[in-house]
Amino acid sequence: MNVRRALISVYDKEGVVDFARGLVELGVSIVSTGGTARLLREQNVPVTLVEEVTGFPEMLDGRVKTMHPRLQGGILARRDVPEHMQTIKDHGIEPVDMVVVSLYPFEKVAAQRGVDEQTVIENIDIGGPSMIRAAAKNHSGVAVVTDKADFAPLLEELRANGAQLSEQTLRHLASKAFQTTAHYDIAIANWFLEADEGLPANYFAHYQKQMDLSYGENPHQRAAYYTESGRRHHLLSRVEQLHGKQLSFNNLYDLHAARSLCAEFTLPCVVIIKHNNPCGCALGDTLASAYDKALACDPLSAFGSIIAVNRPVDVPTAERLA
Repeated sequence: MNVRRALISVYDKEGVVDFARGLVELGVSIVSTGGTARLLREQNVPVTLVEEVTGFPEMLDGRVKTMHPRLQGGILARRDVPEHMQTIKDHGIEPVDMVVVSLYPFEKVAAQRGVDEQTVIENIDIGGPSMIRAAAKNHSGVAVVTDKADFAPLLEELRANGAQLSEQTLRHLASKAFQTTAHYDIAIANWFLEADEGLPANYFAHYQKQMDLSYGENPHQRAAYYTESGRRHHLLSRVEQLHGKQLSFNNLYDLHAARSLCAEFTLPCVVIIKHNNPCGCALGDTLASAYDKALACDPLSAFGSIIAVNRPVDVPTAERLA
């Protein structure tokens, strides 16, 4: 698919100037909305305003910008259907080959303390999801970009292939786009559900990948670690891996068990976990003495185990662990 015309409308403007400039260097014309267009023009990136395309100004405090047949028709027209292409030609509509969108930060605003309801509602993006879904539906002829991390690799592919993107890339972008809108709608639905009494007819949850794991419960299985969106505290949220190979599913399972048991005690405690079972747990006057007792419970099973402590590791304990 050849990219000749791009529609850019982003709330998060990080990286968008360099991306748009890279597109222009490839011969791509840019159409853009309000704040995005102003930024691009300030940086000397040639851009056409949306209202110059639609013939209508942004209205209703910015609620209506891109919901217009001259844009949606250009996105949704199937390139492989002659009747579609003739229809948009008859109406003076130019095809849109790439849609670049980042949405209003609904979750971030809704999570603010003391924020009023109207402010939250105004951060429900309407035009953005509409453009994303339209482009993703027509992904065989339209690239939809919802993640700024894709800017650099997309420019690289476009430069290497004469401003063309592969079918595989287009499908990958569409998948990410529908994940973006699904996540966004779940966040909005759950915010409204918080005000309802009783149990909802439908419960929605969304999880984000934090890290890939070396393998699953068994070595032939793939695995990754996910946390529920919006949760600030989870098993690995406050820790940093200082040394060692990539964690596995079993490592995380044992880490959770070790941490949970160790947190039950206020005295210096050492817990040794193997296959999600404690093979040693002891308290002591010092962390080192607690370690000696825990190891003595089952020295054989302690090999290759997970060890948790409820104190900073001191030198005597570190020497025993070494």
